[in-house]
Amino acid sequence: MNAPSLPRRAVAEFLGTAGLVAVVVGSGIAASRLSPADVGLQLLQNSLATALGLAVLIVVLQPLSGAHLNPVVTLVNSRTLERAPGRTQAVYVAAQVGGGIVGTLAALAMFEEPFALSAATRASVGTVFAEVVATAGLVGLIVVMARTGRAAWVGPAVGAYIGAAYWFTSSTSFANPAVTIARVFTDSFAGIGPTSALWFVAAQVAGAVVGGFAAAWLVRRATSEPIRE
Repeated sequence: MNAPSLPRRAVAEFLGTAGLVAVVVGSGIAASRLSPADVGLQLLQNSLATALGLAVLIVVLQPLSGAHLNPVVTLVNSRTLERAPGRTQAVYVAAQVGGGIVGTLAALAMFEEPFALSAATRASVGTVFAEVVATAGLVGLIVVMARTGRAAWVGPAVGAYIGAAYWFTSSTSFANPAVTIARVFTDSFAGIGPTSALWFVAAQVAGAVVGGFAAAWLVRRATSEPIRE
């Protein structure tokens, strides 16, 4: 299969990120309606839908654009894996952010929810640190699997990781600047206030740097040194 042109890859990133955010926001709205008195059950429903939807989107779009669907994945992929030109990074990130916002609007339209900026305050010392941890783990997973020849398994692995990270992080693992920005535009279950979103994005960038370089170092050591009992 010939590599798609940059515009086609950008469209794939746009549609993939839109789909991902539609899953996150839409399932959050559905969960809050189906289980209005049980926040734990709402989170379970939201996390399950997100994990499955993300895995499917990556598997489908990976041959077309790499299925980054996440600006920090694009950053690390280009800096530590492919060293893609800066223009490609910029186009990918713009497509991801734009697609994410469209995904929020689509979810609101499907559930006939009003458009409103989120009033949810999510940022605290613990949740911001949790975003560093969540994003470092996500990026580390992708780098290790790509560098050890298991890229075909990235979709299921990332879906499973994000599904788990919903529960083991206090922030519910946004781990994606495009998704974080998109969730500002809904005051539903999945929303995040603008100020909290800024803190989360900063934490995600920091986590990506830590996870990317740590994973690259680990893989380099593992492939250059024999395993000793």
